Amino acid sequence: MRRALITGITGQDGQYLAELLHSKNYEVFGLIKGQNNPRIDLIRTEFPFVELVSADLQDLSSLVAALEQVQPDEVYNLGAISFVALSFKQAELTANVTGLGVLRLLEAIRMVGGSSGNRIRFYQASSSEMFGKVRESPQTESTPFYPRSPYGCAKVFGHDITVNYRDSYGLFACSGILFNHESPRRGIEFVTRKVTNAVARIKLGLQETLALGNLDPRRDWGFAGDYVQAMWQMLQQDEPGDYVVATGHTHSVRDFVDAAFRHVGLDDWERFVLQDPRFFRPAEVDVLVGDATKARTELGWKPQVDFESLVAMMVDHDLNLEAGKAGIELP
Repeated sequence: MRRALITGITGQDGQYLAELLHSKNYEVFGLIKGQNNPRIDLIRTEFPFVELVSADLQDLSSLVAALEQVQPDEVYNLGAISFVALSFKQAELTANVTGLGVLRLLEAIRMVGGSSGNRIRFYQASSSEMFGKVRESPQTESTPFYPRSPYGCAKVFGHDITVNYRDSYGLFACSGILFNHESPRRGIEFVTRKVTNAVARIKLGLQETLALGNLDPRRDWGFAGDYVQAMWQMLQQDEPGDYVVATGHTHSVRDFVDAAFRHVGLDDWERFVLQDPRFFRPAEVDVLVGDATKARTELGWKPQVDFESLVAMMVDHDLNLEAGKAGIELP
């Protein structure tokens, strides 16, 4: 059995990837920081096949110990301070975890697996936020980066240091430049899940309004369950490389809000939505849309879930979730 170590195991991508690898008969290990992580119980209950390993992306020695313990064939680095809005308030922490954490993990792989003939294959979760104030549309693997947040800046470092270790030490190191991908497992702090959860609560009579920031930014939204398939496929290639993973279609936040309210039969959504300056970013990214031609041709990957289906999936999940909490029986 092949062995895989996943950082960021508690996030939506970590959960979907763990399920995928388990279905392919991997032994799956998840890296957990600390013993009091509030989401450990979720992983132990819903993903009992995942063996948890304690380590910290801010501590090289713990990463070395984790790799020596697991002896993985593949390492997927999904761990990060990934909430863009928070990165403006905790820029140093974001740089340390999301940026330097990649360096530490690569160095641990080099130390444990050896500088030459290293068998450990590495996946780095890069981000479309690296493109920021885009130089061209759609964005490809060769589009220059212009990040507009501490998160985006940290991801650029993580991406570049992955390329550097690949070139310098011959590591099988890949980066997936993933555009926005969502799911019912997305954290409630992210705008997409904030919207679908609020729509569910408004439909059930549990909430009256939804406060949002800028409704104009446009994103290339896909389903997280589709995107982890591309991660795995990258590490199955003969040669390592970097790949944009995206749908190639763009929708605004306003489009997302409209689709979510329409799904529950509330077409006049404007009366429920308030714009709050607190939720505007200091520097906004206006539009991101990816060209996944390389992933399609080299990996054979393509998205399975379209935008409307993704929104409906998330709203239906939150309707069931909130109705269950409130003891409301759905029709």
